[in-house]
Amino acid sequence: MRDSYLVFGSPRLEEDDIKAVEETLKSGWIGTGPRVNEFEKAFAEYVGVKYAVAVSSCTAGLHLCVLAMGLEPGDEVIVPTMTFAATANAVIHAGAKPVFVDVDPYTMLIDPSDIKRKITPKTKAIIPVHFAGRPCNIDEINKIAAEHNLVIIHDNAHAIESEYHGAKLGNLKDISAYSFYVTKNLTTAEGGMVTTNDEEIAAKIKIYALHGLTKDAWKRFSDDGYKHYQIVYPGFKYNMTDIQASLGLSQFRKLEKFYERRSQLWNYYHNELKGLPLILPVEPEKNTRHGFHLFILMLDLNKTPLTRDQVINKLHSMKIGTGVHYIALHLHPYYQEALGYRNGDFPNAEYISERTFSIPFSAKLTDEDAKDVVSALKSIFE
Repeated sequence: MRDSYLVFGSPRLEEDDIKAVEETLKSGWIGTGPRVNEFEKAFAEYVGVKYAVAVSSCTAGLHLCVLAMGLEPGDEVIVPTMTFAATANAVIHAGAKPVFVDVDPYTMLIDPSDIKRKITPKTKAIIPVHFAGRPCNIDEINKIAAEHNLVIIHDNAHAIESEYHGAKLGNLKDISAYSFYVTKNLTTAEGGMVTTNDEEIAAKIKIYALHGLTKDAWKRFSDDGYKHYQIVYPGFKYNMTDIQASLGLSQFRKLEKFYERRSQLWNYYHNELKGLPLILPVEPEKNTRHGFHLFILMLDLNKTPLTRDQVINKLHSMKIGTGVHYIALHLHPYYQEALGYRNGDFPNAEYISERTFSIPFSAKLTDEDAKDVVSALKSIFE
């Protein structure tokens, strides 16, 4: 039994992160300002994209993506049912309709063959979710989008470091949204980023994110002197602050170090958990870079009488935190009532929903923490 509870998804925060935020607080400029601008430039360079716009969350970013790409009420957007609610809710907030599709039962990624089956004359976009950091089959999705003249909005909430055929996922057609939530590989506590190579779309995102004020309106209170602004769109309050950006910049400098730590944990878990009644994550696909955001297990119900919830409750009693990623959206009351879905519509996603649970996988984990997780699972099953 551990002395302290191992919180699932706890971020790795170090002294330099604290110092970076402290310096921003002392600067007196804590709203949207120069640190946000610096963070945007650094992230754009990392992704290899022309434009990056910082926002208050990935959810906000997805909402702005849907609007900036010209989707309108009545339009349909293809969304995997195996994702967090934000993916579908961003479509709903824009007045469009999410149309759910099934996923592969082991990679948990959107199924291109089901995308094809769900396309109608109203379909205008696809939102691939690069689940747990694993890149989707972009070549096939691009082909479908080209055949039907569809926009692609990449949900990269789990996929900061992920690559597909040598390219970062934020540098792919058409636009992408990232998350820097507290559990993510890089955290700003709350925050997100939108990336694109389209200058006009990037300008729209920046304007939409701050009340519809003209571009760079944050400079109106700078030492350059007061600048008048104009409202050109009924925008939103989706801007990132310099406090968040200062933490993001500090975390950003350690991104690859943290990635390497999670890579070590990935290999350790794979080696140590073999032989248990668990379905381990499949290996990364060739010519891709997995973002290693989550280590998702599935209970092999053919080999144990335990249920998923019994396992996570036993882990909880042993002071090991877990996550569930996810219960498929079509199984939740709102989407069933609002969109007409029901149990049985997406068998692969339901297979995952019944079995899935995620174990601690943060760069913060020590070797002893990881050993505790493995020991706890072995004791439950053995």
